[in-house]
Amino acid sequence: MTGLYANVIIDISHESVDKTFQYRVPEKLRGTLKVGQQVYIPFGAGSRRRKGYVVELTDEPEYDVAKLKEIEGIVEHSVTAQSQLIWLAWWMKERYGSTMNQALKTVLPVKRKVKARNRQVVRSMVDVQIKKAEILLNEEQRQIAEDFCSRYDRGDRAPSLIYGITGSGKTEVYMEMISHVLKQGRQVIVLIPEISLTYQTVMRFYRRFGNRVSILNSRMSAGERYDQLMRAKAGEIDVMIGPRSALFTPFPELGLIVIDEEHETTYKSEQIPRYHARETAIERANLEHASVVLGSATPSLEAMYRSKNGEYRLLELKNRSGMQKMASVYVADLRQELKEGNRSILSRHLQELMEDRLEKQEQIMLFLNRRGYAGFLSCRECGHVVKCPHCDVSLSYHRNGKMVCHYCGYTVPLPKKCPSCGSPYLAGFGTGTQKIEELTKAMFPQARVLRMDLDTTSKKGGHQEILSAFAKGEADILIGTQMIVKGHDFPGVTLVGILAADASLYAPDYRSGERTFQLLVQAAGRAGRGKKPGTAVIQTYTPDHYVVKASAVQDYLEFYRQEMGYRKLMKYPPAAHMLSIQIGGKEEELTAHMTEAVAEAVGRRFGQQAELIGPVFAPVYKVNDIYRKILYIKQENYDILIRIQKYVQNRWDETEICRKLTIQYDFS
Repeated sequence: MTGLYANVIIDISHESVDKTFQYRVPEKLRGTLKVGQQVYIPFGAGSRRRKGYVVELTDEPEYDVAKLKEIEGIVEHSVTAQSQLIWLAWWMKERYGSTMNQALKTVLPVKRKVKARNRQVVRSMVDVQIKKAEILLNEEQRQIAEDFCSRYDRGDRAPSLIYGITGSGKTEVYMEMISHVLKQGRQVIVLIPEISLTYQTVMRFYRRFGNRVSILNSRMSAGERYDQLMRAKAGEIDVMIGPRSALFTPFPELGLIVIDEEHETTYKSEQIPRYHARETAIERANLEHASVVLGSATPSLEAMYRSKNGEYRLLELKNRSGMQKMASVYVADLRQELKEGNRSILSRHLQELMEDRLEKQEQIMLFLNRRGYAGFLSCRECGHVVKCPHCDVSLSYHRNGKMVCHYCGYTVPLPKKCPSCGSPYLAGFGTGTQKIEELTKAMFPQARVLRMDLDTTSKKGGHQEILSAFAKGEADILIGTQMIVKGHDFPGVTLVGILAADASLYAPDYRSGERTFQLLVQAAGRAGRGKKPGTAVIQTYTPDHYVVKASAVQDYLEFYRQEMGYRKLMKYPPAAHMLSIQIGGKEEELTAHMTEAVAEAVGRRFGQQAELIGPVFAPVYKVNDIYRKILYIKQENYDILIRIQKYVQNRWDETEICRKLTIQYDFS
């Protein structure tokens, strides 16, 4: 990065951070000047002296070199949180294949034209008198906390992975680590999946650290978010809790980043740059001499693979914090249930256990990895499936008489006749949470039932309202999708029923086995967290599948051994790296032609260095009238994939043909 020219931005607090100005780098600064540094530059009428940030160094001039002005010098002591975030943006641009402007808009706190509400945001979740609470750790927790603290004091900043079974008290350990870092005058970022960012979770941090804690969440306005980030920059808070975007909190002395439930898919951005919070956190920590602590009961294969290779320090919590036993797990073979005449959604054993728990006034959770009333609507006469006209997916039937596309939001009334043949014999296939709710109420009329899915939590506060009611014992049975099994602690729950355990097992994704295992283990882990023992029932059509068998005995290491065997055989991450190049356009033929051209060029130039797969249809080929095809490229060396991405980007991104198309890059 010894570029001859520097692209500089003047005001990084403004929305239009993409406005850069190019300057010549004087000979004396070449090799010294770095991305993120603040510099003195001549600017505007009369070339008055101003300060700006270097956001890119390049050997390619964008303007007539004779007209370019020269950087006057580097501002002393200009390595600030802001400059480090700019460097991080440059790293993200290089690693994840975005433009610098896209990366800057991701990491910098932008002052939107939105008036911040005149209240302290945290009080929207917490409006109580806080009494600081100390936590008593058990021996296992204490050893891990002390190990971290002693290494931190020695300057050892290697990332740590806490692999702790469900209910082992990882949060208590995090708080002990956070306390140690705060005592040294440094600040902490705690990343939590949005779905787990509940009153219950946040209150635990408030009770320990008081009003030096703040939160970010998706329900906040742009003005409120900016206000909290500026409080962090000004040193008014010490701990920021939030989802993925909280990683870019501009703390002046960042000392620790904690990523709870690090296996969650929400830590991977769906927007460009498609960064992963885990790798990006580690890069930010390296810049600021901070530590990263990851935690999960079901770690991602990437995190465990790096722990096994010695890149991360592996710390284990093998027991529940109160020494409760793990839930006993029963596998219900739905094939056998059908053979023996049971056509109900609930297996006979699960029904018996539910009756028993209701008599004992204990709570039950029923988990389904789907939503909607029925999966899709099909004609029994001709077999036609009612599909979205804009996307290559079936419409989902909802109880309000609507058919909805969960990709683009297209909605139509439930048809009375088949759109293809006119037959009146239309039927719903698949089972949703609403149908389970109806069945449960009919089967157990004495039970108080709550349903929690994207439909019932769409109104503001709906998520928290349902969780609070269940936590207070105002319902006997909670039925829901993934959001009920992630990070919640309900001591009254002694039975968890996992319905349609196979639903995610055969998704068109090499991670489907991993994600199914994580869901099953996390769901089973909701049972028996209080004083009474817990039971989980996994209902499946494939009881002999290695994922189901490992989930039933909650044996992560056995699952990891088998899954990594497949990943190595097929050269999938983390055994190798993969780049996907997705090309989309409204013209189907043009999209196909372009994808073939890219595949041919990449194969010709890099065919000996990487394995190419495709082009193939995207898992959902058409979304919002956009056709999408993908080229997959595997390589053990990440740098080679970066070279391939840059080759495609430089050759095609600015061409005439690509104005009708979009090209997206995704590294894994």
